[in-house]
Amino acid sequence: MTDVLKDAGAQGVARLFTGRTVLADGAMGTMLYARGVFINRSYDELNLSQPDTVRAIHAEYLQAGAEIIETNTFGANVFRLEHHGLQDKVRAINVAGVKLAREAVNQLRDKQAAEAFVAGSIGPLGVRVEPLGKLSLDEAREAFSEQIRALVEGGPGVGADLLIIETMTSLAEVEQAILAARSEAPDVPVIVMVTVDEDGNCLDGSSAETAATKLTDWGVDALGCNCSAGPATVLSVIERMRPVTDLPLAAMPNAGIPRAVEGRTIYMSSPEYMASFARKLVKAGASIVGGCCGTTPSYTRAMKSSLRAMDAMETGARAVEHAVATGTPQKIESKIEPAPLAQRSKIGAMVAAGEFVSMVEIVPPKGIDCTKEIDGAAYLHKLGVDAINVPDSPRASARMSAQSLCVQIQQHVGIETILHYTCRDRNVLSIQSDLLGASSIGLKNILCLTGDPPKLGNYPDATAVFDVDAIGLVNIVRNLNHGLDIGKNSIGASTGFTVAVAANPGVPDIEQEIRRFAYKVEAGAEYAITQPVFDLKLLEEFLKRIEGFRIPVIAGIWPLTSLRNAEFMKNDLRVSMPEEIMARMAAVTSPEAAKAEGIKIAQEMLAEVRPVVQGVQVSAPFGKYSAAADVLGLTVEVA
Repeated sequence: MTDVLKDAGAQGVARLFTGRTVLADGAMGTMLYARGVFINRSYDELNLSQPDTVRAIHAEYLQAGAEIIETNTFGANVFRLEHHGLQDKVRAINVAGVKLAREAVNQLRDKQAAEAFVAGSIGPLGVRVEPLGKLSLDEAREAFSEQIRALVEGGPGVGADLLIIETMTSLAEVEQAILAARSEAPDVPVIVMVTVDEDGNCLDGSSAETAATKLTDWGVDALGCNCSAGPATVLSVIERMRPVTDLPLAAMPNAGIPRAVEGRTIYMSSPEYMASFARKLVKAGASIVGGCCGTTPSYTRAMKSSLRAMDAMETGARAVEHAVATGTPQKIESKIEPAPLAQRSKIGAMVAAGEFVSMVEIVPPKGIDCTKEIDGAAYLHKLGVDAINVPDSPRASARMSAQSLCVQIQQHVGIETILHYTCRDRNVLSIQSDLLGASSIGLKNILCLTGDPPKLGNYPDATAVFDVDAIGLVNIVRNLNHGLDIGKNSIGASTGFTVAVAANPGVPDIEQEIRRFAYKVEAGAEYAITQPVFDLKLLEEFLKRIEGFRIPVIAGIWPLTSLRNAEFMKNDLRVSMPEEIMARMAAVTSPEAAKAEGIKIAQEMLAEVRPVVQGVQVSAPFGKYSAAADVLGLTVEVA
């Protein structure tokens, strides 16, 4: 467990959400039924009356290779327990469920020094929620809250490490469960999985895409699909969810569609069949896989073996290809250490030394003539600006490549550039190719970005790739800096990049932003550049939240040009804009006065942020480089 993720409040469980493949357990009810427990009993109550049986099942899944085991509490809410006259046992049953799972995990750790995590299982309430049912949203949320309080009771190491809200049929009900989880256990990660029909739609009619989008907006840590009509259906849902969310995906299908055979309900999919789909699910984008109804430890064991073989094949794929082609083995080299940050570039040296860095953003032209941009860079360089930031098709607009403009600025002007590099337009092969080329021609400063989706730009029908997001891109750059390609093969030398990432202190879901920032730092980010800052309180709060894993932060400063510009920033770009600033821009009476007021506001922001950050990036709206110079307080001369 790293200090970075510990300080982010996610603790050791955070590694479950980093994109690596994680194996969860299988069915509890199937195992209890096989042990002779009649289905008319409350399976959740067995935590109290038959604890040894429940604990033994957990142990079997752990021995089979599961890294996540779910508590036997799927139906342990007040409404489902009421059917068995156990409505006053909600806390006792849930606390006991966590205790039994924790004992099994601790026993595994003591015997094998292996790590596993306890997930508090939360199923549907079993009654319809408004508007289609009589149960109010407040009543639903309180029922979930009651169960969640018990599941996390005792805190880290005693209560559940994470919560899995699963087999959900209604997004209205899901939202109340999430609200309860965030209220009762704000620091505990939450996975939410819906169940779908054979067409891949939720049972309330919502599409898989709608479910994924809403769950992402509601701030879960991972989302996906479980139960349903077997692995093939769940696979199709994961394939539909992946393009609309960047969160980790979870997939835990039934062992096929149950069939009645001689009076017994049998799940027909074999462990081997489920294991083959485990690999397909991972290739489709799922990183947390497991089983649901009908699966047993034998399924978990088969899935573990299949996924291990998949990892081995991917790691050695390049070596195998080379051996086939040449008849000689390809050695996979160990990584090398890159030069210290201070030796990689001027900006790296300034960041490493704690010097205040000044950057100005120059946007590439829409055509092939970049004379204005090069002249602007020369003008700013003469005034003493430290570096030029070059965006990569900002807002998905079609422009000259950022890499080309960076090269021309460095060649003609001699000032360092920072290449904004997005994942949107490239698969991992293209990313590696571009970065190797960038390093070879002298570009040493990279800002790793996910990228704006094409629908924001002037060609909304263009497609996006998004093989990886900014976190994955940082990992790729870090490996290249260690002399390793995406297949972990040696490239002979370090690319020597300084690695920057973006941060947005004003984003509505600050919890998600903090979590992703922590992952970026963990992946290898060395400094950060924020979105434009107009609300100092939000920046200060962001800096406070990242204190345990802080890297140097450079604040974005944008000189407004008009009230319309301020409204665009606030409403279209979703930049936090205090009403005071809106009022100041509304009070001016001419375009010239508006520009002057915008520069004054930016100067005030720079003065306020200077004591708490390591530099500023000033934008030059509409190519007005003199405005950027005014903000920085540099002497303006005729270019």
